[in-house]
Amino acid sequence: MADQITKILKGWKTTTLGEVLCPISNTFNFNGVDKVHFLNTGDILDGKLLHNNLVPTKTLPGQAKKKFKPNDILYSEIRPANKRYMLVNFDSSNSVASTKLMVLRTKENVDVIYIYKYITFREMLNEFQMIAESRSGTFPQITFDSISKIELSLPPLPEQRAIVEVLSSLDDKIDLLREQIKTLEATAQEIFKEWFVNFNFPDSTRKMINSELGQIPEGWKVGTVNDVIERETLSYRCNQDDLSIKGKTPIIDQGANGIYGYTEREPDFQASKDNPVILFTNHTCNMWFVNYPFCAIQNVIPFRSNYQYDIFFVFYMTLGRVSFIEYKGHWPDFEQKEYVIPKPEIANKFAEFVKPLQYKIWNNTNQIKTLSALRNTLLPKMMRGEIRVKGFND
Repeated sequence: MADQITKILKGWKTTTLGEVLCPISNTFNFNGVDKVHFLNTGDILDGKLLHNNLVPTKTLPGQAKKKFKPNDILYSEIRPANKRYMLVNFDSSNSVASTKLMVLRTKENVDVIYIYKYITFREMLNEFQMIAESRSGTFPQITFDSISKIELSLPPLPEQRAIVEVLSSLDDKIDLLREQIKTLEATAQEIFKEWFVNFNFPDSTRKMINSELGQIPEGWKVGTVNDVIERETLSYRCNQDDLSIKGKTPIIDQGANGIYGYTEREPDFQASKDNPVILFTNHTCNMWFVNYPFCAIQNVIPFRSNYQYDIFFVFYMTLGRVSFIEYKGHWPDFEQKEYVIPKPEIANKFAEFVKPLQYKIWNNTNQIKTLSALRNTLLPKMMRGEIRVKGFND
């Protein structure tokens, strides 16, 4: 494909990752330095800096060696599909990277954001992962040598930057929607806290009674989730054999992202905006509020509210109340957890307050899926020259 494109597109050339990127192995100079920010593979994820730990140099592990600078790319050698990478966008003068991270620097006439987007795109991650799994060793691992011969078509620098501008505009919209979701979630949880922790709810009489959990409003009680929910059942539990690249039905799992993959099966569980379901992951304590049909793996437990309580109240009542302790079944802990349970009319009034916020969260989530799909369609086509930025057509 690359050779065919370069014959058609003026100024484009066929090259390799080894010709556009350079691995950097500069060693950090610890002389006179008491503390540094140490970045290991677990400190970065999908372009984000998760932790920026300031560590005394005398306690650093032996793998803390690599020096890097802004506009370098940090890329984990281990399990590329886990997305442990980022483009450095901060002052790194007092930072050191693990030897488990490749430090990659672009050569002349190469836009770093263009190459960063290229090597972090799904298709490239899959190719890196296949290379890693083909190598012998304890962990699936890549080296720069093992990926350096991968070919790509490279447009001239101005067109690289134009492509980056188009793709980055989509990424910016996605990031904005995600920030809005965080704000909406925080607002809903703050309202819940004000009503059901501080007891500042509408029409409160301020009359309180004693309970096992301290003073609570008169007419309220202490109970468990079984006072407000009804557990549902799944007719089938998916496994790896159900995965399909042609699948349209999402398979929900216990991981932090919620989606295991897709299957060609018809949905095993029906949910909608008007009849959503809450999912509790038994071993990892994640919770999902789902408004679409789906399948699920083992240990994903669905439940809805009972006839007295609205599900929009139940979700925020139970969200985050049981934490992961160890890899075990946590549903018994979830069932036994004690809650302050309000009168149904107060709970359902809260649900009416937060329902528009939750609808907006779901709407933003759908927009993110649409924009992400558009970005994922455009990126490879633009980087192969199949779609051109306006003004760069031959």
